[in-house]
Amino acid sequence: MGKIIAIANQKGGVGKTTTSINLAASLGVLEKKVLLIDADPQANATSGLGIDVESIEIGTYQILEHSNTAKEAIIKTSSPNVDLIASHIDLVAIEIELVDKVDREYMLKTILADIIDDYDYILIDCAPSLGLITLNALTAAHSVLIPIQCEYFALEGLGKLLNTIKSIQKIHNKDLDIEGLLLTMYDSRLRLSNQVVEEVQKHFNEMVFDTIIQRNVRLSEAPSFGESIISYDASSKGANNYLSLAEEIINKNK
Repeated sequence: MGKIIAIANQKGGVGKTTTSINLAASLGVLEKKVLLIDADPQANATSGLGIDVESIEIGTYQILEHSNTAKEAIIKTSSPNVDLIASHIDLVAIEIELVDKVDREYMLKTILADIIDDYDYILIDCAPSLGLITLNALTAAHSVLIPIQCEYFALEGLGKLLNTIKSIQKIHNKDLDIEGLLLTMYDSRLRLSNQVVEEVQKHFNEMVFDTIIQRNVRLSEAPSFGESIISYDASSKGANNYLSLAEEIINKNK
């Protein structure tokens, strides 16, 4: 059975989509079968893997409103061993459409039951909000990976997210685990970056991944070419960081 990992933080710009794309590609290169689900109406994970968002006919929206199955929504990507369920701006409407449905928090969990055995890892790239789609992702997931950028407001909002996770554990998904906190956008030259790393490691010690994602120009460039960092520049610092994160996750889940 595959492990479902939601990549979530209600704060924008912390590296959720970058992590989703590049962790998926790194796990794929390490010969794990991966499905990436783009659960963000901005559809950046979809375009970041070179898929034309406007051409999407069956994606996250269609499976959540039950007009299609997850199997019908899966598309192959150019990344080895990585499949995708794409997103589109129409996903915005799903929050309103599901609001009066019974068991609306469990839609994604039910949908993924059909395909969970086809993959080693299913990664869900969540929107920067704690709305109904993110709630669905956290209810369906076995664990949550939380990217935190090494900047001044890093810990702001983390408490709120951890409280949300606690209440989801209590009400919807008692097995939801924290896969780990991932420090992103680290710049060793900045005193602030180093202070944030120390602070996060001090407060959350065991929960923090050993791998830290460094600020890297190639990492920022890759999505504009519709490629993961692994195919864009496999020798870059960013590629090494994400391969190291993938290895850490594989070892943790043995």
